Amino acid sequence: MAFVLGGGGILGASEVGMLAALFDADILPDLVVGTSVGAINGAAVAAEPAPATIDRLTDLWSQLGVSDVFAGGPARRLATVVQHGHLHSNAPLRALLRTHLPAGPIEDLPVRFQCVAASIERAAAHWFDRGPLVEAVLASCAVPALLPPVRIGEEHFIDGGIVDSNPVGRAVELGAHTVYVLHVGRIERPLRPPRWPWEAGLVAFEIARRRGFTEAMARLPSGVAVHVLPVGERGAPLVPLRYRSTSGLNRRIQQARQATAAYLDLTAGDRTRSLDVL
Repeated sequence: MAFVLGGGGILGASEVGMLAALFDADILPDLVVGTSVGAINGAAVAAEPAPATIDRLTDLWSQLGVSDVFAGGPARRLATVVQHGHLHSNAPLRALLRTHLPAGPIEDLPVRFQCVAASIERAAAHWFDRGPLVEAVLASCAVPALLPPVRIGEEHFIDGGIVDSNPVGRAVELGAHTVYVLHVGRIERPLRPPRWPWEAGLVAFEIARRRGFTEAMARLPSGVAVHVLPVGERGAPLVPLRYRSTSGLNRRIQQARQATAAYLDLTAGDRTRSLDVL
């Protein structure tokens, strides 16, 4: 049983609601795979797959949008860009992760966990399955231009969403037969031709993101059941430009929780039959 948690910035709060519904239904993972902000949620679940984790994640998400994490006004952000090439230091985020995640290595987590980042030097995906948990998650969350690349060993890593936004294929490669995909809602939003130049880049990036997920779904072997959980709201932006705002966070969590609970109720019989076959 695998949980796959995708990327999506502040919209990743929806995954907390999905996790709450899964725990309410006594659905627990023996494998967790995460990308970008999904690596944060996933690491917390792998550390303690229990309802108490929902409260800690809700608290973490509330802090992600405040100035302690993405600090500074326009002048300070401009100075950081000029000096370092990114808008924010990752020191506050590292400190927050150290508060909410275990200090030990990935291999010591109670539930098997992997997260992905993009290696700059190799121009390839890198899956972290051992070593310091916080640094791996920080690397997976290193959104280009927003946060600096994370150096681990001799390589520099940036956001895992660049190479695998919803890594269902990885979960299947690792032997999962039942997969729950937790995402932020963008894969449910229809794409339209861009009207403005800045929209063109967003649409192109979104096509690349969805193509990887679509191809992974098309390659699923027989006997693998994948549940793409509903986010509970439509119209989530392709990129949340107000990335520091937690406005509507609790609403997003509750909508995803209710929608996922309804989905799990509806598919309970199918899931039971699948487990009997396996």
